[in-house]
Amino acid sequence: MIPACLSDDWILCPEREDISSEFTRLLTAAQEGGATIAECLMIARQLKRGEDQSWHREWKKLAQTNRHRAEAAFAEGHMATAQRNWLRALNYYGAAAMPLDQADERRWVAVLAMQECARRYLTARGPAGEVVTIPWVEDHALQGYFLPARSGRERAPTVICIGEPGHRKEEFLFKLAPHARERGLSMLALDLLGDQRDDYTDSLLQRRDLESSIASVMDYLETRDDVDFDRVAIVADGWGSSFVARAVLQEPRLAAAVCDGGLWDLHERSFFASRFAMSDLSIVPVPHAPLMASSADCPVLITLGEDGWLKADRARQIVQQSRLGSSDIMLKVFTAAETGAAQAHADNPSLANEYIFDWLETRLGAGQGI
Repeated sequence: MIPACLSDDWILCPEREDISSEFTRLLTAAQEGGATIAECLMIARQLKRGEDQSWHREWKKLAQTNRHRAEAAFAEGHMATAQRNWLRALNYYGAAAMPLDQADERRWVAVLAMQECARRYLTARGPAGEVVTIPWVEDHALQGYFLPARSGRERAPTVICIGEPGHRKEEFLFKLAPHARERGLSMLALDLLGDQRDDYTDSLLQRRDLESSIASVMDYLETRDDVDFDRVAIVADGWGSSFVARAVLQEPRLAAAVCDGGLWDLHERSFFASRFAMSDLSIVPVPHAPLMASSADCPVLITLGEDGWLKADRARQIVQQSRLGSSDIMLKVFTAAETGAAQAHADNPSLANEYIFDWLETRLGAGQGI
């Protein structure tokens, strides 16, 4: 039975938006193997209202249970079961870390456990994945997980999956990797944090050159003999800034991109234009030129839900006004009737990711998976 504190909209605790959003994410992760609904509902029944520590304690305990189950299955040669349990364990460790302050040592302990589960998953996978370090700026390197396509060492089209500053890459292992694998794509899961703690996010947000990270990633992929470098795409997961869209402008080696297309940059330009009674957006100063207001050869897919932060009609208006003759920028809006309509498609990420990876499969000429 669903606990009384869980509403029809999967809102676990109405007074805590962060907890409710995380619980929704955990439930939707069950569709991709990052959780089980039964385990999520079990934890919901065990949580104590008003006691923040119970959230961390219960999810950590569940993560440890799945981790031990994975180790036992691995020892007995049951690779599929080991992989499934390590994926659930890393996701539950991430949930345990979520509400804790960035300076809380327990948060870092949970992150390290999450990363260890990810590494163990990579070793059990076939073909095995690997942890990669990519030089970026002088005092900081990127870290990623490279998951080769089923074809093994043959050159394969590859998708870079990266989140906003502060987002951890481990979620991509269950959220996006299956979609890439089924379509014969290799995947490089990345985050900007590297091996730093979560409080490094503040330093990242102060940088004005986040888009330069993508050039470093492309330089790295060009050295790999299992990557078809003419067929490399990028997926920016989540909405918070347009740094990937800005990278597309500067990176001619990308064959396709899924990102916000610079919508937030353009939205800000429009806001300032109206604020200062300016009708020409081109004279509004911004630090970077938005993708849709410039020329780019890379095909771009923009997806959003009609119930997200930026309303669909406004997004369509910005795209129409800013296209400037480009016909290779596609906007897909998910409606409430089909689900996937929430911000970042949080209510049904599977539906959105199927659409995204089908689009990538067509653009990259893939299709050698399952």
